[in-house]
Amino acid sequence: MPDAAAHPIADIIAHPLTQKLPTPTETSWGRYDAVSIMLVEVRTTTGLTGYGETLARFAPRAYAELVERALKPRLVGRDALNILANWALMRRALSGRAGGMLIEAIAGVDIALWDIAGKAAGLPIYRLLGGEGRASVPVYAASVSWDPLEERAAEQAIAFARRGFSSIKVKIGRSPEAACKRIATVRQAVGDGVELTADSNWAYNLDEAVMVGKALERHGYAWFEEPLRPEDEDGYRQLRARCAVPLAAGESNYAVDQAMALTCDRTLSVLQPNVTRSGGITETLAMARLAAQHDVAYAPHVGMSGIICEAASLHVAAAAANTRIMECAASANLFKSEVADLRPGGERAEGGMLSVPQGPGLGIEINWEGVARMEKMAREAA
Repeated sequence: MPDAAAHPIADIIAHPLTQKLPTPTETSWGRYDAVSIMLVEVRTTTGLTGYGETLARFAPRAYAELVERALKPRLVGRDALNILANWALMRRALSGRAGGMLIEAIAGVDIALWDIAGKAAGLPIYRLLGGEGRASVPVYAASVSWDPLEERAAEQAIAFARRGFSSIKVKIGRSPEAACKRIATVRQAVGDGVELTADSNWAYNLDEAVMVGKALERHGYAWFEEPLRPEDEDGYRQLRARCAVPLAAGESNYAVDQAMALTCDRTLSVLQPNVTRSGGITETLAMARLAAQHDVAYAPHVGMSGIICEAASLHVAAAAANTRIMECAASANLFKSEVADLRPGGERAEGGMLSVPQGPGLGIEINWEGVARMEKMAREAA
């Protein structure tokens, strides 16, 4: 006899989305004028539909093919509520270690399955996850950009503080000497009452990172984010021994085993997985719980992702015991403003806090007109 409470998966549809950025962004990787994500739609035979997001910054149509050719055939007909079993089945779609496009693609499907589970229960996802049950989450403003003019960096930081953000992230990079100058300039601009963190997007080698880390110590920055390439675990340990500024990383991790080494030995003080890269809500929650067991803080990374990433991150942050703060991207981003009915966090944040959506599942409705425009951009860019 069929289970009356089951929600069999009927179809999975991948929507590659691309936008030309209103203002180009720049990191140590380079300058970007356009970025992409993938919206994942999972439909059930019972009429429920869930939505997820994959971090597919480039070549989103390749991600769509992976979802529709490798993941969809494995899941159609299965109960959407068997989330852990479905995750394990998707993981076996490709051989090799967990990582890369497969885990990012799984993330989009996994988030959609949790959205369905919340809708089936009539509850927001963070209630299904149990845990702390926070109705709002502390956030930091992201980010003071890489503008080469130091006075503009100071102006950006002051503007964030005036908007009520008591914590602000500063992008640093290029030469260590320029980074040290920026570190001092921004601290002087906002004073000691504002928490500052620094993100270098793995711009440095170990000796350079030590130099920058000591400047961050002198100026009271709360953490040094991704100073080294993520594979250089021994370098992170040496950096931790050579300077006192807390270290943060994790947005480049795909699965919990990749977060394990630097979390279990407490080299990191802050773990920052991105739910649209790190296997979705299922795997990201496992990372947050691993960090909690070792007194390492959880601080979700959002970056240039979309509104589904932001909503899913809020739900995990609301449930996780060790949530310290969440990234709140304050720059214009069509993936946050045009994909769904939830306003971007940069517009909703008040007093350094961001409320968690209270509707069933993710608590959002998709704006299909906006999605269609960005699907068109993705086709034109292919």
